[in-house]
Amino acid sequence: MEYAFVIDRVEGSPVRLPSMREVRQTFRGLPAIDATALLAEQWACVDDRVDALPKGAAVAVAVGSRGIADIVPVVRAVIGHLKAAGCRPFIVPAMGSHGGATAEGQVDVLRMLGVTEDTVGAPVRATMEVVSPGDVDGHPLYLDRLAWEADGIVLINRVKPHTDFVGPVESGLMKMLVIGLGKQAGADYYHRLGVVRGLEVTIPAAARALLERTRVLFGVAIVENEEHRTALVRVVPPQSIEATEIELLKVARAHLPGLPVDDIDLLLVDEMGKEISGAGLDPNVVGRTSAAWAPKRERPSVSRIFVADLTAASEGNAAGLGVVDAVSLSFLAGLDIAATAVNAFTSCCPEDARIPAVFHSAQDAILSLLTTMRPVPPEDVRIVYIRNTMALDRVWVSVGCLDQIDEAKAVVSPAARELAFDQTGKLVSPFLNPPVWPAG
Repeated sequence: MEYAFVIDRVEGSPVRLPSMREVRQTFRGLPAIDATALLAEQWACVDDRVDALPKGAAVAVAVGSRGIADIVPVVRAVIGHLKAAGCRPFIVPAMGSHGGATAEGQVDVLRMLGVTEDTVGAPVRATMEVVSPGDVDGHPLYLDRLAWEADGIVLINRVKPHTDFVGPVESGLMKMLVIGLGKQAGADYYHRLGVVRGLEVTIPAAARALLERTRVLFGVAIVENEEHRTALVRVVPPQSIEATEIELLKVARAHLPGLPVDDIDLLLVDEMGKEISGAGLDPNVVGRTSAAWAPKRERPSVSRIFVADLTAASEGNAAGLGVVDAVSLSFLAGLDIAATAVNAFTSCCPEDARIPAVFHSAQDAILSLLTTMRPVPPEDVRIVYIRNTMALDRVWVSVGCLDQIDEAKAVVSPAARELAFDQTGKLVSPFLNPPVWPAG
C-alpha cells in the first residue's frame, strides 16, 4: 500500500552517528518473592468472607490489561483457593475501553497476556454492558454487568504510579474498580470528569461508593521492583483497600525504574505497547505525556523520540503515539487507528492518537531527527536506546551521555558499538542480539 504522507530522509547538515555503549543499571531495591506462596499465607485474612458465600457461588475475578509479571500464577492461585472453598470463579476483563472497546477484543488482550481458561483454570466471560449502582456526588457509577450479577468480586492488580495523574491513590485496585470494571461507559465518563475535577479526586470518591454498594470480597495488590519482578503481595479485604493502596503506592514510587541519563537529545525505543504502559511509553520514564491536563514532568528532558514497533499484545492500540516524533513505515503495519482513537478519546486525550512523522525506514527517521538536534559534534550528541519503558536494566547510550552516568548505580561496557541498520534501513536491535562483554 502506498501512503502519500511517508517521508524520505530529510537532508540537513551532514550527520555522523556517535558510537554507543551498553549500560547495565544495578537496582538494589526490593528482593523478588514467591507471589503464590505469599498469597497462600495471607488467604486467612479473607477466608471468612469467602466461606460465608453459598456453595457454588459465582465469583468474578477482575483482571486488567497490563503486563504484570506474575499475573498468570497469581490469578491461577486465586482461582484455586476460590474453587477449594466451593465457589465457581470466572474471569472478567477489567480494562475500560481497551481491546477496541469490544468484548471479543478484551478477551484477546487477556489471551495475549497469557490469561485463558487453560492457563488459570476458570472461564473468561466478557461483556461491555454495564449497570449503574447509583451515583456519587451527583455522578453516575458504572460496573460490568457480569461482575454486578456475581455473588462476589475479586480485584487483582498492580499498584504503581499512574501515567497521567498524581495523588495518594493512583494505579491499582481502586482505579480498576472504577475505570476497568466501568468498561467503556465508566472509563469515558470518569476520564471526562477527571479533566475538570482531577482523577486523583474522582477515582477515590467513586471507588469508595462502589466498595460500599458492590460485592467486592477482597483485592490482591501487587508491587513490583525495578526489575519488574513481584516484590510484595497483599490480600486485602474491601474496608482496607484504600489504606493499603496509599501505603503500597509510596513503596512502588520509591522503586520506580528510570533512565540512567536525564538530558537526552534522541531517545530510541524498540517497542511501545499497552501491556508495557497504559500510555504506551510510560511518562514516568520518558518525561512526556500527550494529555494537556496531565502533570508535567521536568525530568528527564527528551528532545526527540523514535519508536520502531508496536507490540503484538497491543492489538493495534498505539496509545501514546502522540508523544512520539517519528516512526517508520513498518510501524503502521501493526497500527489499528480505530482502536487507538477509541482509547485516546475515552481518555479525553485525542492528542494521543496523533500520527507522528512517518519515514520509509528507521534509518531515514533517525538521521532526519538528528538534523534537528543541538549543533554539536557527533561525540557530544546524547542518544539513549531502550527496549521499552519497562525493560530498563540494560540500555545503550552514546558516548556523549557517559558523563551523566552514576557509576554507583550502573556499569558501562568498555566495548563500543555503532548503531546498525539492515539493507532495508531497519534498526538492528542490540537487545535481540546482545553483545558479549569483554572478560574482566
